[in-house]
Amino acid sequence: MAEMKTADVRAMSSDQMDDAVLNLKKERFNLRFQRATGQLENTSRLREARRDIARIKTIAAQQRAKKK
Repeated sequence: MAEMKTADVRAMSSDQMDDAVLNLKKERFNLRFQRATGQLENTSRLREARRDIARIKTIAAQQRAKKK
């Protein structure tokens, strides 16, 4: 999964954002195990996944704040 762009995230519904966060957390979990066993080739993907999660959560919070 490539790094998500802000425009892509803003186009998502709240349910899609929740699903994306869940998938990224699962991916991050698997990447951590790959790193621990020495199987991880692209170590920067861990950082990208963490930042993608934060990006989605931030945009979701902004959209909730606008609705109020």
